[in-house]
Amino acid sequence: MKSGLYIVASPIGNIGDISERAVLILKEADVIACEDSRVTKKLFGLLGISCAREFITYQNYNEEEQSPLLLNLLEEGKSVALISDAGSPLISDPGYKIVRKCRENNIYVTTIPGCCAVVAALQLSGLPTNRFMFAGFVPNKDKARQDFFNELKEIKSTIVVYETAPRLLKSLEVIRDLYGHREIAVARELTKMYEECIRGTAEEVINHYMQKQPKGEIVIMISPPQEDKTETAIDIRQVLIAKMALMPLKSAVKEVVSEYGLNKNDVYDLALKIKDEK
Repeated sequence: MKSGLYIVASPIGNIGDISERAVLILKEADVIACEDSRVTKKLFGLLGISCAREFITYQNYNEEEQSPLLLNLLEEGKSVALISDAGSPLISDPGYKIVRKCRENNIYVTTIPGCCAVVAALQLSGLPTNRFMFAGFVPNKDKARQDFFNELKEIKSTIVVYETAPRLLKSLEVIRDLYGHREIAVARELTKMYEECIRGTAEEVINHYMQKQPKGEIVIMISPPQEDKTETAIDIRQVLIAKMALMPLKSAVKEVVSEYGLNKNDVYDLALKIKDEK
């Protein structure tokens, strides 16, 4: 096996998602750099991979300290597999510093791609995926959380963030207050038995999780802001009238919401007013 740094993606829930190439690299690497050796050794046991090699803990709190150690091993000609507890390393996990050091010292670096919760959640969401921004974990303090979402508010792309289950409702309340009726999606337990993705306004998703306590790893996605289209907004009434002449009220509302990205309740209320006027 060639000396160098191998960035290995691991399953985010379903062990069957790991690639054959990833298993081969993990079997042959001289050193395993991981977030938590207990988690990684458990994965190795499930995959039938020997743990008879050096494991080095590589986390946010010790990245500065451990990077020189890994660099020395690489310069000695060792092969090092970098793996996170779940998903793709470096995505809201440490790792970019050792990659930079390898590049600066002409050390071979490659990636063994695989699962990534950001991508998996976007695929399930039904929100626009042609342009998105991953903003990492939501801060756990109230003011920092408010500032975090306020800073992202005007970005013209789908926003993706990670959140913990106990703090989900707090984040959804901030999103409701700042983003109004913008459509959001919450995905959790990705690739596992109880995987789900709930889509709607923040208020609708809050109501769902008020009835059902969230568990597992959480990905929140927020649709892009609607462009200011005054002319389109003025014409919505006429569009509804035209569609209601051809189809039932609910069908007309559904088409208008889909075509213009409007809030379903607002369009439905307008359609009822038009019906009453007639």
